[in-house]
Amino acid sequence: MQKLLMIIANYTTSDLLYDLALVGIAYGYVLLAIAIPVFLKKNNIISKFHARKIVHLFAGLIVLVVPFFIMPLFAVFIALSLAIVVFFSSRDSSVKQLQELYESIGEEAEERSGRLEGPFFYSVSITLLIAIFVFFAPDRLYFPICGILIMIISDTFASVIGKKYGTVKIKIAYTGTERTVEGSLTFFISAFVLCFAAFSFFGLLNPINQHELTLRTVIVYSFITAGIGTVIELLSPSTIDDLTVPIGTTMVIYLLSLLG
Repeated sequence: MQKLLMIIANYTTSDLLYDLALVGIAYGYVLLAIAIPVFLKKNNIISKFHARKIVHLFAGLIVLVVPFFIMPLFAVFIALSLAIVVFFSSRDSSVKQLQELYESIGEEAEERSGRLEGPFFYSVSITLLIAIFVFFAPDRLYFPICGILIMIISDTFASVIGKKYGTVKIKIAYTGTERTVEGSLTFFISAFVLCFAAFSFFGLLNPINQHELTLRTVIVYSFITAGIGTVIELLSPSTIDDLTVPIGTTMVIYLLSLLG
C-alpha cells in the first residue's frame, strides 16, 4: 500500500496521458479479442467451442500490460469493467451484443443459468488478483501474471490436446469432469514454459520496477507454480476452474515466496 501511495504522490500530467493511451490500447485489444471470434461463430466459420477458446486464450493476455501502467489502479478499473460486461452477458440480456456474446461462447454446462459462468469467474479471477497485488505488492506483479497466463493458455492447450489426443482418462467423481493424462501433462509443460518466460522477463531481465529474481529462483518458482496449477486444475470442476486455478496457484506460490 505504501508503494501505491508513493506513486499517487508523484503522479504527473504526462504520466496520466501515458496511462490513458495505454487504457485505450487495452480496451481496443480486448474488444478485438472478443468481437472477432463472435463474428466468426455467428457466420458459422468456427464452432462455439473454438470461439470460446479463442476468447479465453487472447482476451486475458491483456494482463501483460499491467506492470507498464505508471498508475496501476487503471489496470484494476479495466479488469473490473470487463467483469461487469461479462456478468451482464446472458441469454436474456436486453443488449443485443451481450446476448450475442453469450450465444457465441456459452457452453452446455451454462445453459441452466443462461449466463457465462466460466468467463465470469475468469474475469473475477483477473480482477481480484490484479487488485490484490496492485494494492499490496505492486513490485511482484509477475505472480498474478503467471497465475492468469496458466488459466488462459495452459487450460486452453490442455483442453484441446485432451479432447483430441487424450486416451488415458482421469476421473475424479466429485468434480463431474473427466480429465486425461495427456491433457494434464500438456498443462504442466505449458505452465512451466509460461512461468519461466514471465518470471524471467519481469523478474530477471526486469525492464520495469519489479522485485528482482535470480535465474535459480525463476526455475524453482516456475516448477512449483506449474505443479500447483496442474494439481488444482485436475481437482477443480470445469465450471469453476477459471476461479480456482489462477487464484489458488498465485496465492500459494506468493506465500511460499515469502517463506523463502
